[in-house]
Amino acid sequence: VINSFSGLPSYGEKSGLLAILFFCITSSINAQSSLRIWYDAPATMWEACVPIGNGRLGAMPDGGVLKENIVLNDITLWSGAAQDADQAEAYKYLPEIQQLLREGKNIDAEAVMAKHFICQGPGSGTGAGAKVPYGSYEILSNLALNFNYGKDSSGLQRSKYMRSLSLDSAIAKTSLVIDGIKYEREYLSSFDKDIIAIRVSASAPGSISFSAGLTRPEKYHTKTDGPELIMEGQLRNGVDAHGMKYMVRLQVKNEGGYVTYGDSLLTVSNANSAIIYISAATDFRDSGYVSASEKALRQAMDQSYASLKKVHIQKFQSLFNRASLQLDGDYRDSIPTDVRLQRFGETGKDNALCALYFQFGRYLLICSTRPGLLPPNLQGLWANTIQTPWNGDYHLNINIQMNHWPLDVGNLGMLNEPFFSIVKTLVAPGEKTAKSYYNAPGWVAHTITNVWGYTSPGEHYSWGSFNTGSAWLCAMLWRHYEFSRDKEYLEKLYPVIKKSAEFYLSFLVEDPKYGWLVTSPSNSPENAFILPDGREAHVCESPTIDNQILRALFQSVIDACNILKVDDSLRSGLQSALKRLPPTRIGSDGRIMEWLEEYKEAEPHHRHTSHLWGLHPGNEITEQTPALANAAKATLEARGDDGTGWSLAWKINFWSRLHDGDRSYKLLKRLLKPVFGTGFDMNSGGTYPNLFCGHTPYQIDGNFGGTAGIAEMLLQSHAGYIELLPALPKEWADGSFEGLCVRGGGVLSAKWKNYEVESIRLTATAANTFRIALPGTRPWHVWKNGVKINPMLHDRMLEFKLQKSDILSISP
Repeated sequence: VINSFSGLPSYGEKSGLLAILFFCITSSINAQSSLRIWYDAPATMWEACVPIGNGRLGAMPDGGVLKENIVLNDITLWSGAAQDADQAEAYKYLPEIQQLLREGKNIDAEAVMAKHFICQGPGSGTGAGAKVPYGSYEILSNLALNFNYGKDSSGLQRSKYMRSLSLDSAIAKTSLVIDGIKYEREYLSSFDKDIIAIRVSASAPGSISFSAGLTRPEKYHTKTDGPELIMEGQLRNGVDAHGMKYMVRLQVKNEGGYVTYGDSLLTVSNANSAIIYISAATDFRDSGYVSASEKALRQAMDQSYASLKKVHIQKFQSLFNRASLQLDGDYRDSIPTDVRLQRFGETGKDNALCALYFQFGRYLLICSTRPGLLPPNLQGLWANTIQTPWNGDYHLNINIQMNHWPLDVGNLGMLNEPFFSIVKTLVAPGEKTAKSYYNAPGWVAHTITNVWGYTSPGEHYSWGSFNTGSAWLCAMLWRHYEFSRDKEYLEKLYPVIKKSAEFYLSFLVEDPKYGWLVTSPSNSPENAFILPDGREAHVCESPTIDNQILRALFQSVIDACNILKVDDSLRSGLQSALKRLPPTRIGSDGRIMEWLEEYKEAEPHHRHTSHLWGLHPGNEITEQTPALANAAKATLEARGDDGTGWSLAWKINFWSRLHDGDRSYKLLKRLLKPVFGTGFDMNSGGTYPNLFCGHTPYQIDGNFGGTAGIAEMLLQSHAGYIELLPALPKEWADGSFEGLCVRGGGVLSAKWKNYEVESIRLTATAANTFRIALPGTRPWHVWKNGVKINPMLHDRMLEFKLQKSDILSISP
């Protein structure tokens, strides 16, 4: 699995490959001095620790001087187990629920749903499912390092402290001087040997002494076995203690000094340097996890640390160096990152911080997923508790999708496989859920899922009845095809989206008032409305988001049928149904209507703005639909600029699609507002000292959504053509980007100065016809593979056919 990370794809033509290699070299050089986060003191909270990861194993060191805690994670470590949470005969109550909703008796419909149309059992445990079958993503271990500097700690003279994370090498460091001796620690989660390594060294021989121990809050046992410290245990499955098994192994390779072993501690004394090697494994899809953890540790220790580090960097950079961003102007890397955040909030000036945040999102995505394993969960890879907030699971009403928004545009399409794979595992249980609740063919999943294939509704109808989450998953997977134009991928994807479309075709019912085909029951994610009699309700017919998502799903399946030349009857049925879905409508207040009826909002500033799905990530609200675009602006103005972290990130994308770069930038500043507390706040977002998104608490989707939002400010391709700098804020007058991707199969780089594009380079990764909206009014020169051409222009739109590996260069 690790070796699948090797190298860049071959683009066939020498010219294309040389262009990519040149970009990798230059972007790596440019990144050396700027792509880091750093601090001048140890972390005082977990959300200030720097994260490292290789897609499976993660670590967050706090950089303590006398005592350091390093939180360890394995992306596969989950409590809980597969379960049958469907109410087997719920479908018998569906006609009654639909009739009540048709009659406007939403409260009565909710009463029926409360008994018969929620999950069986405790569901997610109301977001605290570690002890129920649903389960929770859990911390792997706390690695405690206790350092001995040879004297009483009260007499230590400490200076020149720094801890840092290099984004372009995926290596963290801690350094300090004590009594004239420089001590250094270097941490990496290897992209080659699949272990974590920590090198501890000093400028004076014999100065390294420390003890190492492994613990976690529960369900563990530690022991020493020869030169090895072993931690193992078994989590809950929600019924008994026989859940997932795991193992952690730790060994030290010391230069000088000696190592001693206690019952649960390993102690290094008077060494010149020491390297701590950690392997870990679980029995998730791997009955041979014990031997796998032993083999990984042995292979890592059989080579030199220098070699391990070198190959780690090479393999990581083969992904990270695929895209770069330079925003000229203010640059404040000379101050610690936590202080830098505060200064940015005060002044709004630090263009390099915005570029850093963009690359931090790409870094987190690379580090928290890996082909063959799992997609990033609500916290990516990193968790420090048994009961991770909201179980660290996968929410289908925006969160898992937002986690993948920067994937394709950020030139990381090869990391789509875990996302596709987990969706594919939902098809079989989703078919059962479709039968149990809707007596329908195909498959469906509702608001939440986990690694165990949960597809049932949630434990409360107010949020758990949203049932187009699975259609949204399919829309995201289709989006990857739009970027890649990979027909082999489409052939694998087609059965998944076909069965999803078959479910919704069967589920839709005719509303007699309008004659439209509607979803019933459903809800606009987590939001409520006021009925004419003043009561608050959640469940309804066909909220706007459902109609927008289903239009996208049906059209993608129609397009797939045409491309693959299959299923004419299904295509015909979808084309007919597509015409009868409720349109996106504008209410009497000039805003996009969230529900089928013009209900009063229970919470006008609600964090979800789901009825603008068609603006982003969908593409039905564009410049070509000016009335809807203006209504979307009015909707966003009424919603306001506050929200949770992911909500703020979504609004950046919304305003970027509306071509308002200054408003997008305002929200980016709001997203980067410093957060230093860890409590729950559903109406406040921001950024923790380590650049994790503060929901609060921490959720990684805000990082990924913010990264995607910055890309949307610079490059858009959703409306059928490529548009450069569509939402450029006044702060970003000069800059450049390399390696961003566009729909249709292309990698694009551009440079701009004084708000005007200076150069464009597009490399085709698939044969296709591309359209580019040329910016400004200047005449342009165009070269194809180095030969000047004179393409036809129409309304500043350049259209041209490229074969795979062709390179188009454009300059004024």
